[in-house]
Amino acid sequence: MRKLFAVALIFFVAISCKNVQEVAPFGTIPTPQQVEWQKMEYNMFMHFGPNTFTGVEWGSGQEKEELFNPTAMDCSQWTQIAKAAGMKGVIITAKHHDGFCLWPNPVSNHTVAQSPWRDGKGDVLKDLSEACREDGLGFGIYISPWDRNDPHYGTDEYNDVFVKTLEHALGSYGHVFEQWFDRACGEGPNGKKQVYDWVRFNGTVDKMQPGIVIFSDYGPGCRWVGNERGHAGRTCWSTMNVDDDFNGPPTSRKQLNEGIVGGNTWAPAETDVSIRKGWFWKERENSTVKSLQHLLKIYYESVGRNSLLLLNVPPDTCGLIHPVDSARLMEFRAALDEIFSVDMAKDARVEADNVRGGSRKYRAENMLRGDYDKYWAVDDSITTVSFTVTLPEKRTFNRVQLQEYIPLGQRVATFTIDALDEDGSWKPIARETTIGYKRIVHVPVTTTTAVRVNIEEALACPVLNGFALYMDNIYVSHELTNLPGGEVKSASDCLVVDLGDNKKTVKGYVYAPKENGEGGVISTYKLEASIDCENWTVLYEEKMFENIVNNPVAQEVVFDEPIRARMLRLTPIRVETGTGSATVSSPTYGVTAFTATTK
Repeated sequence: MRKLFAVALIFFVAISCKNVQEVAPFGTIPTPQQVEWQKMEYNMFMHFGPNTFTGVEWGSGQEKEELFNPTAMDCSQWTQIAKAAGMKGVIITAKHHDGFCLWPNPVSNHTVAQSPWRDGKGDVLKDLSEACREDGLGFGIYISPWDRNDPHYGTDEYNDVFVKTLEHALGSYGHVFEQWFDRACGEGPNGKKQVYDWVRFNGTVDKMQPGIVIFSDYGPGCRWVGNERGHAGRTCWSTMNVDDDFNGPPTSRKQLNEGIVGGNTWAPAETDVSIRKGWFWKERENSTVKSLQHLLKIYYESVGRNSLLLLNVPPDTCGLIHPVDSARLMEFRAALDEIFSVDMAKDARVEADNVRGGSRKYRAENMLRGDYDKYWAVDDSITTVSFTVTLPEKRTFNRVQLQEYIPLGQRVATFTIDALDEDGSWKPIARETTIGYKRIVHVPVTTTTAVRVNIEEALACPVLNGFALYMDNIYVSHELTNLPGGEVKSASDCLVVDLGDNKKTVKGYVYAPKENGEGGVISTYKLEASIDCENWTVLYEEKMFENIVNNPVAQEVVFDEPIRARMLRLTPIRVETGTGSATVSSPTYGVTAFTATTK
């Protein structure tokens, strides 16, 4: 009789599961390649080229090819460090704005083939792609469409040249997981502008590497997060609105940071940030490598906010990752391992207000199983629902991790988290908005026997495949990078530094905006020098702090030849806030320092 009952129960469960309707995808959904891309979570960016040897961020394009000559380049060193750091892929600047190609591009005369490195027979892309395959890492390519060297730039012919560049780079080195497009276009005073054919460019990429994830300001494969400081929005949707011609109106930084709910294209955020102040290696920045605390903050505000983290680690003039950078990466990896090694929700029980069709296939326990493709789901009519995680005993945590099953779309718009108090009441410990692929919520240090998650608003029935609790005893606060000091005097619409001595030999100057560009940053300016505080010599009529809007950190400018001066005067021509720019007549910008550097 007992055997018959068991058989009947199995038959009943099987029939029940069969009759429950599968969860239908909602809205815009990712491709399988985009899902795998998101699972990578943390990759290495590598800025490398002539700028490594000149110490600038944006090269002029007129640098001599013989400048590029790394003395001990070893791509295996790069990939071994990336793998040890927990990264899953590497993206290299195959061609930056200066136009120099790290491979022998047949449509350019400004490449490694014209350099003395390995007698002109070297190929960085070949070496790196092979090293990535050897160490099981994804291989990605950055190619800037802006080219300060190519004589065709600014004409219709350039688009033909660029397509051939893409075809050669993407067709010669095996599988490429991501094509990184910087949409820069002739920035700077009197810069040539190019009308890019993005439909053709993206089509070429798709033809050469089917299924590849294409990065640009707004996609179509993944999007820029809207800043280079390392943080996605607390609200972060994976969808954007992308026009058929991939141009469209300018996308605001707020939209890039937060995404667009209900957007027509799945284009999740990628958070690109450098481990140093700048993107290319500079010896003077060896002391500016971000602290462990700063890197943890970045991790929580990127991976922990439904974004992928792309951390730039630039090789030095030897062609190696500097020991200071690699040591910090290992410290970062050890911290992440310690924080996320023990799930405080292990062996817990989960009960939900609703389970789709009452089916065990969609039971709430699926969130604790660690199987990515097993998930808890509710009936289609349910968009407000709670689930309770009961722990085996009192446990202490300060991080709550949640995951949505994104192959079916992103759904949750608002949720709260409660902890069970000793008196049996529920105490609120967090209120947040989106979840997406992964959300790591910071909560107060909490000791409890039960946690409740309340989904208060969703675009469609919630579908979650992950829940975990962690205790982070390492991250305390973000240690700000110290910027150079110096007295700044405001003189109506300019900044003046007075050295107090007209016999000073000045080799350059430093401008430092406020953290995160608060109050705006000076992008274009006039610079003058004076010996007697009355007569002024123009040093730069219209000069640009390059990339300072995206990465508002201290910038040092070194003169070609030192000068003798008592005073420097910087007059802003253009101040930018990240949402637009305007000619200014008063110093409304935020500034931390404007100083002269002396010999």
